Amino acid sequence: MLKQLSEFNTSFNNIAWGLPLIVLLVGGGMVLMFYSRLIPFTGFAHALRLTLGKYHHPGDSTDPGQLTHFKALCNALAATVGLGNIAGVAIAIATGGPGAIFWMWIAALIGMNTKFFECTLAVMFRGKDHTGQVQGGPMYVIDHALPRFFKPLAIFFAICGLVGTTAIYTANQTVSFFHEAYAQDVEGATASIFGDKFIIGIVLAALVTYILLGGVKRLASWTSAMVPVMCLFYVGAALVIIALRIDAIPAAFTSIFVKAFSPDAVIGGVQGTIIMVLITGIKRAAFSNEAGIGTAPMAHANAKTTEPVSEGLVAMLGPMIDTIIVCTMTALVILVSLEPADYVGRKGVVLTHYAFTQNFGQWGTHGMAIAVALFGFSTMVGMANYNSKCFNYLVRDRLGSAGRWVFLTWFAFTLVLGATAPHDDMLTLIDSAYALMAIPTMTSTLILAPKVTKALRAYKRKHFGKTSHPHTN
Repeated sequence: MLKQLSEFNTSFNNIAWGLPLIVLLVGGGMVLMFYSRLIPFTGFAHALRLTLGKYHHPGDSTDPGQLTHFKALCNALAATVGLGNIAGVAIAIATGGPGAIFWMWIAALIGMNTKFFECTLAVMFRGKDHTGQVQGGPMYVIDHALPRFFKPLAIFFAICGLVGTTAIYTANQTVSFFHEAYAQDVEGATASIFGDKFIIGIVLAALVTYILLGGVKRLASWTSAMVPVMCLFYVGAALVIIALRIDAIPAAFTSIFVKAFSPDAVIGGVQGTIIMVLITGIKRAAFSNEAGIGTAPMAHANAKTTEPVSEGLVAMLGPMIDTIIVCTMTALVILVSLEPADYVGRKGVVLTHYAFTQNFGQWGTHGMAIAVALFGFSTMVGMANYNSKCFNYLVRDRLGSAGRWVFLTWFAFTLVLGATAPHDDMLTLIDSAYALMAIPTMTSTLILAPKVTKALRAYKRKHFGKTSHPHTN
């Protein structure tokens, strides 16, 4: 039975990530780029000022929402800057070759623009959950901005989101790393802990539950403190390896560009084609930065602002940080440290871990342990935030006070499941859910794009070229 489910999951994933979805994500993203007149480039400096708090809008202290621009971005990055940057890049290279990284970059540049649109809409058409808290995301956008006959799309997104925003793959990769790195190397009681994936899953579930019990403000405080630290730590370690192997960097970049259009005859055991490499890159970019999938709008909708465009501008920094910077660091570490033969038998985070050990020895294992713990846990917490929004949208107050505990039990169960299930099954399950979530997200975003461009023109007239604006209460 399990074998049949696994085969069905793989077959469905191949269909879901077919050419129609690529056209929707990339083609739709190009349409949005035309609408915005290249806002990722023209608005980048302004977005940085917003994020760093050097630009304030009047009335910030009384605006709806719960989080500052910076905390909303960190809340979103907690989910996107995670093991997708460590494990997802390794999967992209092992499956699609170095050329997949080029298509990840292209998808990220388009994704910056897509995130601008979807996150602007999330603030523009916010709603409230059954507790009265301001919420947003594709389901609320569809509810408030589109005719009633689109309502099934909102429900469809939330249902798919209940699966797609679990952290089953992150739990799987976190547990796999510690099991691979320490279970057989440490003697005594510690070995028994790392040797039992179920126990590690239980520990992860307990830690995530503790953070969730503190609500969105505890979540935001935790992520705004941890995201900058973990990014700097990981990028710093990667830069050390790049510096040590600086002579190999030109060849690594050459392979990325050349193999994007002339893939190897055989990649990961599959006949290599440009389309296959392109799909691999776009799929892994979607897993990494989630542009067009609809998750980030749920975090950015909590931003404390009456200027939807301002939060859209902040949101578009996500793919730049996530894919252009962090994923590129992982890709270069793998390409300059390993040969294709080293990819065999090593999946996801285990492959990246092997690359680090080739440079730092056992210290590479300990450094990766810190990175995996920080990235993995932050992603679990960030995804839990998204998952709760999908759950609350579907359930509302039908379960009363028990609803919160039903959700916590559900999410804890998914972490334990992810920790103990096979790698390939967890990856294809999440990939399939992301593919389905992209359909209502991109459909609603494309339909409502003219509303965003109108707001953007007004925002540019009012704010572009200015560096600060005093608060008024």
